[in-house]
Amino acid sequence: MFQRLTTLPFFVLLMGISALAMLVPAIHAVVNVNYLVARTFLYSAILVSLLTTLIGVSTWGRAPRRMARSHLITLLAAYLVLPVLLAIPFYEAHGRTTFFDAWFEMVSDFTTTGSTLYDSPWRLASSLHLWRSLVGWLGGLFSWITAVAILAPLNLGGFEVQSAAAPSGQMRSFVQISRVANTSERLAIFAGRLAPIYVGLTAVLWLGLTLAGDPPFIALCHAMGTLSTSGISPVAGLYWAKSGFVGEVMIFAFMVFAVSRLTFSRDTYATEQRNLFKDPEIRLAGLLLVVVPAFLFLRHYLGEVERHEIEGFWMGLSALWGGVFTVMSFMTTTGYESHYWVTVANWSELSSPGLVLVGLSLIGGGIATTAGGVKLLRVYALYRHSERELERMVHPSSVGGSGQAARRIRRQGAQISWVFFMLFALSISLVMVLLSLTGVQFESAVALSVAALSTTGPLAEVATDAPIAISGIPPAAKVILSLAMVLGRLEALAIIALLNPDFWRK
Repeated sequence: MFQRLTTLPFFVLLMGISALAMLVPAIHAVVNVNYLVARTFLYSAILVSLLTTLIGVSTWGRAPRRMARSHLITLLAAYLVLPVLLAIPFYEAHGRTTFFDAWFEMVSDFTTTGSTLYDSPWRLASSLHLWRSLVGWLGGLFSWITAVAILAPLNLGGFEVQSAAAPSGQMRSFVQISRVANTSERLAIFAGRLAPIYVGLTAVLWLGLTLAGDPPFIALCHAMGTLSTSGISPVAGLYWAKSGFVGEVMIFAFMVFAVSRLTFSRDTYATEQRNLFKDPEIRLAGLLLVVVPAFLFLRHYLGEVERHEIEGFWMGLSALWGGVFTVMSFMTTTGYESHYWVTVANWSELSSPGLVLVGLSLIGGGIATTAGGVKLLRVYALYRHSERELERMVHPSSVGGSGQAARRIRRQGAQISWVFFMLFALSISLVMVLLSLTGVQFESAVALSVAALSTTGPLAEVATDAPIAISGIPPAAKVILSLAMVLGRLEALAIIALLNPDFWRK
């Protein structure tokens, strides 16, 4: 039976999973005696199930000729079309919103961006908050699975840097994978391997936050928002969470899974079995966690200690932790702001400390994780290339060491990383210009562009002096932001691969 289900089109399977997911907020609404919301989600689950059955029967046994192309198109459809189905119960249950706004909300959640039109938590029922968190959580699991099952064989999503570092005899061309690989089988295998890990980590964090003092519902939403790096919260962030410092420490520990894929799986394509602490993504993230908070902390701490000895000492510790946590949060594109971030912002004496978080969001987390941005491995490749070029300026006849893999990262890996970085920068410029043409102010357009393309929705609240109300921007700007979120999650190289004529040629 399971093998027969894998023969169905990938998008049909996603529709079926969406229908089952709608039962979760329906049950939650029944427990909270909100029968109107419960009926809405139940009826929507029945409707989507019927559509799934009809489409599944009509497409049974019709396998596409080019599996890789079909599933890459499905990725694009999943982020654009599937939110239409996910928005049906949200729109009907809310009752005071438009279907377009509901679709925008679901695109933001499923791409793990976390931007919301409802900045006041009281505007949504608790079951709708659960639905937003669940959609973002499923989007994070979707990113885990599709990264290794679809993007890795195509050398996309950051894997192109690893393939450039592989020995020439081990490199796999795009044509070979698209002709031979059974993508449906890969999806089933990696879903079976990664889903239990993803669910288990979420459950452990949920239990930890509950024991730390958070109500179970809020703890669950924050656990799902952390593992998926969506940053979705039913109480407008961690500032109002009752778990306090202990809860932030737990969330910080689980953000590590968005720094490097080696923290939870080592079966990635072209990934060697190496020491976790020697992983370049882990080491680069550790460097950023030391340098950036130290810059924000030491800039004002010395003078503060001279004026207020004891008070300055404890304020300094809280400011230091607030900087470390917030840097980790935005580097992994989660977007949770520490309770002590206000102290950091005051101590840094910077007019716009949110710009530091903009840069961290652009860097992003590890490849094949739920994090967005340019990715740490690409930044590492550019760093090693720059380091080697500086060495050659001092010693022109020197020979670069560290092995064949390191040399390939410094050359081919850095080259393709630079291409992606330029595409990412051009994408930011294009989205920024389009938003400005719709009437959005320039400063807000810059923050929204980075937030959408890096899938760091909460960045819109801290990047500028005043939080940006996305609900107040024109509808055309919301469409641009939705497309930018999809582009940020799929990455430009995947879109370019779809536009390649050789990709469609028989």
